Amino acid sequence: MKLFLQYLFGYTNANIQVGEQLTINQLLHVLLINSANEAANILAEHIAGSVSSFATMMNTKAEEIGCLNTHFVNPNGVHDENHYSTAYDLAIMGQYAMKNEIFRQIVGTTFYTLPSTNKYDKNDRVFGTTNELIKKDTSDRADNYYYEYTTGAKTGYTNAAKNCIVATAKKDDIEYIVVILGAGTIENGLSARYLDCINLFDYAFENYTIKTIHEEGSILKKTKIPNASSATKNLNVAIEKEITVLLKKDADINSMTPTVDINSELKAPIAQNTVIGKITYEIDGNTYTSDLLAGTNVVESNAFNKILTICSIILVLFLLYKLLKTDSRKKKKKRKKKTTHSSRNNYLYW
Repeated sequence: MKLFLQYLFGYTNANIQVGEQLTINQLLHVLLINSANEAANILAEHIAGSVSSFATMMNTKAEEIGCLNTHFVNPNGVHDENHYSTAYDLAIMGQYAMKNEIFRQIVGTTFYTLPSTNKYDKNDRVFGTTNELIKKDTSDRADNYYYEYTTGAKTGYTNAAKNCIVATAKKDDIEYIVVILGAGTIENGLSARYLDCINLFDYAFENYTIKTIHEEGSILKKTKIPNASSATKNLNVAIEKEITVLLKKDADINSMTPTVDINSELKAPIAQNTVIGKITYEIDGNTYTSDLLAGTNVVESNAFNKILTICSIILVLFLLYKLLKTDSRKKKKKRKKKTTHSSRNNYLYW
């Protein structure tokens, strides 16, 4: 596609030429690896028609994925009083972005070469990542920030925001996100944002783990269904999906009490795997939940049906009896009136 360039003086760029033809994948690489600001604007204009329209799309998406205090006015982070976010919101964005395999692959890349094009015939546009955490280095230099478990993400800098980063690291199938904002340098000139990331990742890996509270399909409890057959009246209440939680390694999962809500109007018949309730854990400000399912089929009791039928017959007979009794009383009253009237008449004539 043909792209048009708007340079941002004083900000990082990829030396993209006016009228140069590049792919979206190439633009994403120079944007995410080298922080090429013009690449962000080019992509925004291609997708939305203008930078402002794309910023509107960004704001809509941020709200959709759960951001609480974020507002964009451009796609590249160039300073603006109305362009802001928070560490929490950036963590939400980072988590969402890392679910995209293309994004994940690019932000884990250390070097990229932009190939020659219709407007640039050299292969000398070589870019290195701005994320020092993923640059493999075996030296013992104090400014070696390589962290072997880092999976990627993105750095940022403006005069107002200072050094920022959204970083991700994975070890033993647990991946954490760290957000550092407004970082500078410490006394010996080392980067605070990278040292803070390393310290926070180490703390998380050393002190926290993922624990399974309930396996998928495990039986939580039994509940009685009053109108069920004797063989099926004790219904197994099953966990629909596995419940895993992030906890300190010494935490006791057996001491954690969930909120269990089961439909109070359950009655036979009930099909297996029918949703009959919900289980919820509130732990350290996080909510973990799963639907509860009927573990087996529940069959309506024949004895219950017979009792219900007998009760229905008795009720009908009782109502018939009451109707007949009422009708009989009415007839007696009518006969009594006739007899009295006849006696009076006979008396007058006699």
